[in-house]
Amino acid sequence: MRSAAVMPSGQVRTFGLDEVIVTKTDLQGRISYANDVFLRVSALGEHDALGKPHNIVRHPDMPRCVFKLLWDSLGAGTEIFAYVLNLAADGAEYWVLAHVTPSRDASGRVCGYHSNRRVPAPAALQRIRPLYEELRATEQGEHSADAGLAASAAALDRAADGDYDAFVWSLSSDRAA
Repeated sequence: MRSAAVMPSGQVRTFGLDEVIVTKTDLQGRISYANDVFLRVSALGEHDALGKPHNIVRHPDMPRCVFKLLWDSLGAGTEIFAYVLNLAADGAEYWVLAHVTPSRDASGRVCGYHSNRRVPAPAALQRIRPLYEELRATEQGEHSADAGLAASAAALDRAADGDYDAFVWSLSSDRAA
């Protein structure tokens, strides 16, 4: 099982273009389902993943503002697509293009979240990596965590010209690049 002490090893992992990572979580973000691709890529056993917070695979280099945008979107009942750098239990890192959407029960109430992740286009990563580095530097350069989050969220909004979805899709237009 991954502990909080897992540090990035510098190893990069990927998965097949024909593969999809799938997880489901409850309303608090605890994993209730993980497919075999997630388990393999994250280097987690099923017993290590189920019931754990999904942020068990959070890479320390991910800007917090991206997760704020994700949770704000889900809280509003809408889906979101986002580029995410994850950290496997063995320290390897892996990039995904995530599609996260609310799951609803028979009466239409949100009862959890569903995420599908695919391999991002190399051209998209060439653009997203320096942006995320800038966002992290912005977060760390402020006098408080809240100020850093607000400043990086504003920087992300500027970089995306106020439309994060359109920005993500502009980077995703050529998955084979």
